[in-house]
Amino acid sequence: MPVFLWEAKTKDGTKKSGEIEADNKIVVQASLRRQRLVDIKVKKKPVEIVLFPEKVDEKDISIFFRQLSTMIDAGLPLVQCFEMAEKGTDKRSLIDLLRGVREELESGTPLGESLRKFPKEFDRLTCALVEAGEQGGILDTILLRLCDYKEKALALKSKIKSAMVYPISIMVVAFAVTAILMIFVIPVFGEMFASFGKELPLPTQITMKISDYFVEYWYAVVGIPIALVYSIKMLYGTPQGRLQLDRLMLNLPALGDVLRKGAVARFCRTFATLSSAGVPILESLDTVAETAGNVVIENVILSCKESISQGQTLVGPLEESGIFPVMVTQMISIGEQTGTLESMLSKIADFYEEEVDTAVDGMTALMEPAIMAFLGVVIGGLVISMYLPIFSMASGI
Repeated sequence: MPVFLWEAKTKDGTKKSGEIEADNKIVVQASLRRQRLVDIKVKKKPVEIVLFPEKVDEKDISIFFRQLSTMIDAGLPLVQCFEMAEKGTDKRSLIDLLRGVREELESGTPLGESLRKFPKEFDRLTCALVEAGEQGGILDTILLRLCDYKEKALALKSKIKSAMVYPISIMVVAFAVTAILMIFVIPVFGEMFASFGKELPLPTQITMKISDYFVEYWYAVVGIPIALVYSIKMLYGTPQGRLQLDRLMLNLPALGDVLRKGAVARFCRTFATLSSAGVPILESLDTVAETAGNVVIENVILSCKESISQGQTLVGPLEESGIFPVMVTQMISIGEQTGTLESMLSKIADFYEEEVDTAVDGMTALMEPAIMAFLGVVIGGLVISMYLPIFSMASGI
């Protein structure tokens, strides 16, 4: 519905103003007259064009859920909780989201079902936990558990992302510096060396040839990396391509170890959170598979669901996958046999979240000298090859 800005006066001359949603100006004027306002002026609120709209991120959702848990625990009705949350934030995108959910609640839709109508902001895990909390009458407790899960999941995601971004960013910078030297700096030296009239040392000749290639085919130098990134993105968009890339990522040296441990931690944390909320195990496995973040892991989890539906154990498919360590499968097996699966999963998640920290630190410590050596060889090789003719001239003199 369009929004209208209005100004009016009370009968004693006090000025009032505000904004209201309505179908048209006539509806707004009629509504204001019923409030015994006079001298009414109404105009349509101009539409704001936002080039870079704000997004509601996981941190915003987590903070809101903590506030909602507190308000529910204090006995406030859900609709009123959302109204207060709307007034308590300045972020436009979050206000719009909360208003959308509140309107669903006002129409009589349960909270869990209302959240499902906003899949970009509320994932399947969130909706499943909220529905379980509503059915069990422990919504405030479930919301706190969900906040704890999201905060730990965000911390884990941040660690894995930093492990992947660091080497990629260094390689991109190294390529950019090398390309700039080859295209803009080396040709200047080449013109200077051409005036010497002497044969250049072999390393210098090789560098000059490479520089000529960079200058002549600069569009390929710029275009090939972009085309490669685009091709990988397109390949990742296909089911088979995503499966192959996800499998490759898990088998990479150093980085693959971080991703495996992160996958184990995410699986155990998500499964434990759903189990503690009372979500049925088959439904939990569907949600865990969807939030796995890796097709290979997702397929293993779906195999677990099939195994359980056939009356077998959860552990079998995990052992066969070769992704989950023996310690993990043994602890899950003990949890199944003793009825303490939720506790075991939480302990495994805690352990492997710490293991991810250790693995990231180890990978960084391993890669730093390798990256420095690579940069030293590339940049140092270029510098030496350019100074060799100068050294040759100096020795001749």
